[in-house]
Amino acid sequence: MTTEFDLGALLAERGAERYELHAKYLNPQLPRMLHTIGFDKVYERAEGAHFFDAEGNDYLDMLAGFGVMGLGRHHPVVRKALHDVLDLDLADLTRFDCQPLPGLLAERLLAHSPHLDRVFFGNSGTEAVETALKFARYATGRPRVLYCAHAFHGLTTGSLSVNGETGFRDGFAPLLPDTAVPLGDLDALARELKKGDVAALIVEPIQGKGVHEAPPGYLRAAQELLRKHRALLIADEVQTGLGRTGDFYAYQHEDGVEPDLVCVAKALSGGYVPVGATLGKDWIFKKVYSSMDRVLVHSASFGSNAQAMACGLAVLSVMENEQIVAGVRATGDLLKSRLTELIDTYELLADVRGRGLMIGIEFGRPSSLKLRSRWAMLQAARKGLFAQMVVVPLLQRHRILTQVSGDHLEVIKLIPPLVFGEADVDRFIEGFTAVMDDAHNGGGLMWDFGKTLIKQAVANR
Repeated sequence: MTTEFDLGALLAERGAERYELHAKYLNPQLPRMLHTIGFDKVYERAEGAHFFDAEGNDYLDMLAGFGVMGLGRHHPVVRKALHDVLDLDLADLTRFDCQPLPGLLAERLLAHSPHLDRVFFGNSGTEAVETALKFARYATGRPRVLYCAHAFHGLTTGSLSVNGETGFRDGFAPLLPDTAVPLGDLDALARELKKGDVAALIVEPIQGKGVHEAPPGYLRAAQELLRKHRALLIADEVQTGLGRTGDFYAYQHEDGVEPDLVCVAKALSGGYVPVGATLGKDWIFKKVYSSMDRVLVHSASFGSNAQAMACGLAVLSVMENEQIVAGVRATGDLLKSRLTELIDTYELLADVRGRGLMIGIEFGRPSSLKLRSRWAMLQAARKGLFAQMVVVPLLQRHRILTQVSGDHLEVIKLIPPLVFGEADVDRFIEGFTAVMDDAHNGGGLMWDFGKTLIKQAVANR
């Protein structure tokens, strides 16, 4: 008996119900939020750094699926690799053999981190972090992991324990015994290390929340302190890795930094098949997998599956052959410089920071009386509303998708696909300056939307 299933027909029949289905069966707050801020769009297809609606209008993607779509949507090389691996009918995930694709991808990944030796493949960024936490604890025999204030490392219980935001942690205690230290504060790090129970410090070289970069020299000095106290350095490169910041890994911006464990995910998937990877030193892996009795002491049911490995290999091939990292560095420098030039023009624009194509735009208290009173009104209702006021007209009027960098932050984070080009920079700057002109000229539509956000914020208290 042949089972027939037509995905295209199903979507044609039921696709218009997307928001109703989500509200009924999934997270009920997501469609509510999207309706409230006017983000309830219907995108029909996507290509590269652009979405398209049913009328053929294109939208510029400045989020890349929170970094997942490093090479943009539907890169032809990655797409072909996925078709190829499906057509090969491989005997995948037998659990009791060694397929070639995981080894080949590990070899290719490790070539970009020559001080590391082995890889564990899982299915997501948070799983890569969980692996690093477990390996660090087992390898050192110590229970505690340090993390930086305002960090984000994932939302499963282990990674949540090293999450620096109470909004994510509230209601999920008890968590693992971990301690926050301020990013860049070496004295605070040294005080915790002296207690003798620290397994590792986990750090984002550039924090995703707020786009805050570790101060120059911090990672290397922290590494020296950790080694002195026989603790490990874990670099969380889930969002910053694979070229995002203009080097293959963000920690490579600082000479002499060689983390003991590195977590990657997101862009390695090619936007198709979830994959996470934890890279580490040989002695750590050999301590965890110390005997045949411990061969499965840490594993993942779908880890190293052929589809994910094929996508990862295709992604690295594209990055190397198309010189993606060099392109990110050039385009990122152009975007950041053009945004920085606007600081003197707009009093509401406080700072532009970041590296490569990971840029934070921060808004701050203006100097003129009229704008200051409006700013104060927004801040009194809920911090972060002005940034949301910028995000919405960028989408509604200029078809540019952005989002705030975190709750209660007046920061927009730009993480477009790594294939973002000069024409895309021009388009974003044109839309952004138009929105900022409107805000500084007292444009009615933008500030009217601000009043709507204030009412919503007050109602949610």
